[in-house]
Order: sequence, then C-alpha cells, then structure tokens
Amino acid sequence: MASTQLKAEKITITVPHELKEQVLALKEELHASISSLYKDAMQSYIKQKEIERWERAAAEASKDKDYMSFVEEISDAGDIYEY
Repeated sequence: MASTQLKAEKITITVPHELKEQVLALKEELHASISSLYKDAMQSYIKQKEIERWERAAAEASKDKDYMSFVEEISDAGDIYEY
C-alpha cells in the first residue's frame, strides 16, 4: 500500500514578539518544530470552534418547538437509545 502525503503550503504569519518567544521556549522543551507547534495550535483552535458551532446549533434547535416535538416523537419509537 502506497502512503499518501498531505499537500502542505508554506505560509507567513505575524505574531507578537512575546508569543514567538513562548513558542520558541515550547519548541525547545518539546523538541518539536515551530511548524508542528503552529499546526497543532491551529488544528486545536479549529476543532474548538467547530464544537462551539455545534453547541450553538443545538441550543437553537432546542428552542424550535416543531423540532423538539419531532425529536420527542422519534424518541418514543424505541429505535433511538439514550446513553
């Protein structure tokens, strides 16, 4: 099986000097590349924002009486289990 490489692009960002110094210190501590630290940070940020988006959508859905009636109706069908 051939391994597939993810396409990557080089980008330039501007960060405050203090943040750069913190990243450099973390780089040394973790023996990691700066690129991997920024990539991990961006992935974590995007994941958190996606969770927040789902939470907002769930909160909005819970305010919709028709939707909540539908959920109640299908939950009585016995096909959906709560854990």
